[in-house]
Amino acid sequence: MKKLLLASAAGALLAGAAGAEEIKMGISLGLTGPLESIAPAMQKGAELAMKEVSDSGKLLDGSTVTPVVADNTCIDAAASVAAVTRLVTAEGVKGVMGGMCSGETIASLEQVGVPQGVVMISPSATSPALSTIDDKGFFFRTSPSDARQGEVMADIVLERGINSVAVTYTNNDYGKGLADSFADAYKQKGGAVTVVSAHDDGKADYSAEVAALAAAGGDALVVAGYADQGGSGIIQGSLDTGAFETFVLPDGMVNQTLVGKFGAQLETSFGQNPSAEGEGQEKFDALAKEAGFDGTSAYAGESYDASALMLLAMQAAKSSDPTVYKDKVMEVANEPGEKIYPGELAKGLELLAAGQDIDYVGATSVELIEPGESAGVYREVDFKGGTLNVVGYR
Repeated sequence: MKKLLLASAAGALLAGAAGAEEIKMGISLGLTGPLESIAPAMQKGAELAMKEVSDSGKLLDGSTVTPVVADNTCIDAAASVAAVTRLVTAEGVKGVMGGMCSGETIASLEQVGVPQGVVMISPSATSPALSTIDDKGFFFRTSPSDARQGEVMADIVLERGINSVAVTYTNNDYGKGLADSFADAYKQKGGAVTVVSAHDDGKADYSAEVAALAAAGGDALVVAGYADQGGSGIIQGSLDTGAFETFVLPDGMVNQTLVGKFGAQLETSFGQNPSAEGEGQEKFDALAKEAGFDGTSAYAGESYDASALMLLAMQAAKSSDPTVYKDKVMEVANEPGEKIYPGELAKGLELLAAGQDIDYVGATSVELIEPGESAGVYREVDFKGGTLNVVGYR
């Protein structure tokens, strides 16, 4: 009998081992391009969740998770499609944490993600156009739509007593979507928009754009652009000519790169970016510090959450097949169930394996609303004293 029991136990172990697999997960980010300064922390956030799950040994009979990274350049749609195609067809990834910028995300989703049946969860693509795209249930995002950011930004600007603004935006899906959202909300709330004009990234001189903005006037200049590219060029040109001294800065501009470039010259400027407060963010910040990166960097927490959601959904679906686990992403993200925070992914996997519900809170207070995007919490910031300061949350 003892030999029979031992044989049965050995058989069970072999059966468990047979069910394990190496699950490759794609990471598609703009490691070069207009947001390259924040991409490293985003990559590390995504990899942190993957390592946590892999090290636990609790995913799908002990499956391991291997990240595969691709540079989508953030602004070149063709490069992004090529990068994601390589991840899916050559590497065989079971999901993609990305894209990063809205235009390239739309392109890679429509040309690769949906046709190939691969789940994509973006931590930072915020264009309102992604809310209505026909994604066949394969796309989610852990950052809120810019339809909401526009409303939040309008409220912040008016509360600061600024009743007229000029608006410039980077000439792509992200910039135009955010500029239109803000301008509509601001005007509806009683503000005056003197001009809404595009600027191209990668130029050495923005004097013509700044001159046109100055001619239109306004109490402040809204810069819906990128800190590593044209957005900073517009600010530099404005400061050099005295055209504007107060800048309203949305998510693509809010990072330490901007502070390093302008410091005290941003004394009266302010802005906002998606971020959360509370237990989840604190736990993530501690994990990130231990792992050697800044957990407060823009979209680092959202990247951790995007990876975690895919892996938890696999456990809930009992399958790494994207066509199967896509239907579990919303389920693990929301109530009912036991709340799961950063550092507790093993616990979440155990509960799901036992057939219990979880409510993944994560680093950014995840709450997904239809069609699979974050309800959204924003961090209001200013730059008094030449530093990036948190004012509050909305």
